[in-house]
Amino acid sequence: MVKKKNNEQEGKLQNEILDKEEITKDKEMEKIEPAKDSGEGDKLIDTESKKPAKTKSKSKTEKIQEELEELKDKYLRLSAEFDNYRKRTLKEKMELTKYANEETLKDLLPVIDDFERALNNINEAVDMNAIKDGMKLIGNKFKNFLSQKGLKEIDALHQGFNMDLHEAITKIPAPEEKLKGKIVDVIEKGYFLNDKVIRFSKVVIGE
Repeated sequence: MVKKKNNEQEGKLQNEILDKEEITKDKEMEKIEPAKDSGEGDKLIDTESKKPAKTKSKSKTEKIQEELEELKDKYLRLSAEFDNYRKRTLKEKMELTKYANEETLKDLLPVIDDFERALNNINEAVDMNAIKDGMKLIGNKFKNFLSQKGLKEIDALHQGFNMDLHEAITKIPAPEEKLKGKIVDVIEKGYFLNDKVIRFSKVVIGE
């Protein structure tokens, strides 16, 4: 009987040990399962870590929008500045055209002064030779003025006819054999302005 009781007690102890081991295993399993949950938690953290990426994309969009606004503002400013420049240039061009002859006319004033003095004294003058000399001086002064401005007379008389310089009005018999085919008379003088012909010489050709 004593042995039977001992066996029963040993069986109970073994069962309690097994129960404790199962409880321990269950607790260890519970500890392991949260680890899995923690893995899911990591996934949540990862998804949340993706949210800042969206925030970054928004900031890029805002940055691009700001740059676009800056470029638009610069364009409007440049357009306004160009419009002001165009108006100012047009105004300056009109003024330049209006007063283009200012320097030329200023240089011409001394000649006009001499001519007016000669006209005022012509009625009181007794010596016609003095009047002639005065008019010649004024004429020479005026020619010098024109020469300084680049105006030069086209040499035509007794020269060969040149279509680039002369305009034939008519033909007449040449007074001399050597003048045949040449200019025997100048009806209206022609002029160069520097190297450009501004008026052709109107001439008569000998034949």
